[in-house]
Amino acid sequence: MKNIVYLLIGTFFGIVMYKSEAASWFRIYEMFQFQSIHMYGLMGTALAVGIIVVQYIKRNKVKDITGNPIVIADKDKSIPRYLIGGILFGLGWALAGACPGPMFVMTGAGYFPILVVILGAILGTWLYGLMKDKLPH
Repeated sequence: MKNIVYLLIGTFFGIVMYKSEAASWFRIYEMFQFQSIHMYGLMGTALAVGIIVVQYIKRNKVKDITGNPIVIADKDKSIPRYLIGGILFGLGWALAGACPGPMFVMTGAGYFPILVVILGAILGTWLYGLMKDKLPH
């Protein structure tokens, strides 16, 4: 029964993504062609809200619903991991026309060919899990 909250939050997130056209292949194509600020505005807003919320959590020692403090660990700084990972993620995003969140929104909206992309993303994640010890971190 407690999982219903996650279902409701996910449904709300999907509706917002769909209505804001963040899951629109056309909007993503426009972004990569530098023809519109729509997606940059969405991502910039999300980034700003994320920075504010993370800083609030860190400075006010916010606790989760079970009373445990939320700890956000610092990331290791490494150019190759972010450069290679970012390029691979960006290429996949540009080729598929969707990143992970919108992929599921597109499925919910009835664009079932995106299931091929979701399968590829799951396969890529599985392969990363197999090879992560051999990759630069």
